[in-house]
Amino acid sequence: MKNAVSAFRFVHFSVIAITLAFTGCAQESTSDSGASNDASVIRNAPDTDGGTWGYLGGDAAHTRYSPADEVNLENFEDLEEAWVWDGASFNAQSGRSTPSYINGKLYTVAGPRRYVVALDPGTGELLWSYGEPKTPRYEYSMRADYGKGVAYAEIDGRGIVYISSPAFFLTALDAETGQPLENWGNPVGIDDFPKTGVVDMLTDLLADLPYSHDPYEGMDLGDGYITTSSPPIVVNGVVIVGNSHEQGYYQSRVENVPGDILAYDAKTGEFLWKFHVIPRPGEFGHETWESDAWQYTGDISSWAPMAADQERGIVYIPTNGATIDYYGGFHPGDNLYGTSLIALDAKSGERVWHYQLVKHDIWNYDTSTAPVLLDVNIDGEDVPIVVQTTKQNFAYTFNRETGEPIWPIIDTPVPASDIPGEKLATTQPFPTKPAAYGMQGLANHDLVNYTPTLHEQAIEALQNHKPGPLFNPPLHRDNDQGYLAAYWCPGDGGGTNIDGPTVADPESGILYVSTRAACSSRLIVTGAERDPNIEAPTGRTFSDYASLSYSQVRHPAGIPILKPPYSHITAIDMNTGEHLWQLPIGETPDRVSQNTALEGVELPESTGTGRNAQMLVTKTAFIYASHLADETPALFFVHKQTGDQIGSLEIPGQVNYGMSTYVHEGTQYIMLQTGARLTAMALADY
Repeated sequence: MKNAVSAFRFVHFSVIAITLAFTGCAQESTSDSGASNDASVIRNAPDTDGGTWGYLGGDAAHTRYSPADEVNLENFEDLEEAWVWDGASFNAQSGRSTPSYINGKLYTVAGPRRYVVALDPGTGELLWSYGEPKTPRYEYSMRADYGKGVAYAEIDGRGIVYISSPAFFLTALDAETGQPLENWGNPVGIDDFPKTGVVDMLTDLLADLPYSHDPYEGMDLGDGYITTSSPPIVVNGVVIVGNSHEQGYYQSRVENVPGDILAYDAKTGEFLWKFHVIPRPGEFGHETWESDAWQYTGDISSWAPMAADQERGIVYIPTNGATIDYYGGFHPGDNLYGTSLIALDAKSGERVWHYQLVKHDIWNYDTSTAPVLLDVNIDGEDVPIVVQTTKQNFAYTFNRETGEPIWPIIDTPVPASDIPGEKLATTQPFPTKPAAYGMQGLANHDLVNYTPTLHEQAIEALQNHKPGPLFNPPLHRDNDQGYLAAYWCPGDGGGTNIDGPTVADPESGILYVSTRAACSSRLIVTGAERDPNIEAPTGRTFSDYASLSYSQVRHPAGIPILKPPYSHITAIDMNTGEHLWQLPIGETPDRVSQNTALEGVELPESTGTGRNAQMLVTKTAFIYASHLADETPALFFVHKQTGDQIGSLEIPGQVNYGMSTYVHEGTQYIMLQTGARLTAMALADY
């Protein structure tokens, strides 16, 4: 495969390698001073004090906490629908957005065009909208409707909304009018685009890569593809932008562009720096890319939301793995900064510290939720921490200033791969504290055991799939072990995942984590066999192996094959690292309790629904969204310290992403993302 890399590409990168060997830097900068602030007053977005909700996660620490206290455990049953905004006219579908409430307006994104909308917080009335002109670059985006929200800053008293688009443009809008910001950015060379207020980020991403692009058409898919699926974050006058690629399970070819982190001046749109997520020669971590795989391998995107310590000027960036999920034989080594948490100096783009959560990730264990920042007291000492929860059901915890683990993390032996050409890391990092908060690995005792017969049926259903411990590696078709495929738990859809962002109470230091019990099994075949099933593949060279499809295992009785709980919430005291309580999510579904195979079986009070929960913490309660037994969507209200579930309240629709709350004109609203709609709940006397 390495011989298939073009001579042009090799020569180009060789030139880069020579240059960087002398500079030794992981970013390039056009400004020595970082963001411009000469005579300008630049303010970050507000946090949640006073009932605001300034960031996707409420505050820069991404706690999704609010000190609002009007809604409490005594009056929650009086909540009712205050207003509904329907995004159908914008073709909104996913509901993966969280509006920001700032200076008396709600700001969010809607639909695959990622329209920016401003709403009246008390009525849901549309105040203004902005839509990026349509381009082929946008049309190919695989995460177009997953924009999640906006970024915000105030410069010289003027509110500015920032949005990164599916087509990989960065736009700055006047928060009052929705008009593109004057004297900001550069003309992008497309007739329908505004002449100001926009930056073509492909120009800066590709500036030191052997690729080009057409402003309208975008990149040649043979070189790769890049988009965004989360908003930027503004840190002390610097707009920092993440990115995403096509999903790794839709890849069959080895080449792609790296998901380098970009930063821009919030006042002017000037490009400031770029951090290389695949280290070049001379940069830290380059040796983790063996056989010159850094020259052609891509991805390692930062598609999950970022968090920031505004006081220290540090941004925390979660990443995913390298090109192609489930096989990495063409990029041997640990592959830094794949599936990592990276702390960067926001002003300079320099690495402050990093930690690789999964080495040589071939399990699609991408870091799918934002890190959470807390100030806690550990053994009598005040400690600033950052916590990254994962699909593996670990809560990796670090001193957010130094990167030192708060509690020991042990490199633990894991199985080797039997797929030809695949060389996995011999160990993976296992935290000693907090303890894992969900399933890890699969053995017979993890299978449903309501009755001996059901248990034996589960074992029989799994006989063609190879179970194993955490980090059980995938198997290729026609392997020597005689299995159809491997089964690893949690799978890429399990653990803590996109739809259930972790939340925290900064007053108590308690972290609340949602997880679901779900395993993965993929049928691994040659890249050439997989390729015809991909509509628009990126890259040029077939991978030796790629994922063809799920290889699902179902219980013959139509019940979950695993023991309950199928999903649950864990409260963790981050002052001690100890679990406080666990609570099954929602109610046991009727499809389980009313299954004829379970007639006469005494079930737990709740098995959990099998879905992640969307969560929110306020001064008065822990609130999560899930379902009643008959699949009716509901909010559940829980005592924060004890985990006692006080009650539930039916709501108009299923919540698809993290909740929020704000106080507008003295009324507290609970904001739900219900598919194409936004639903605001308030007390009956609002």
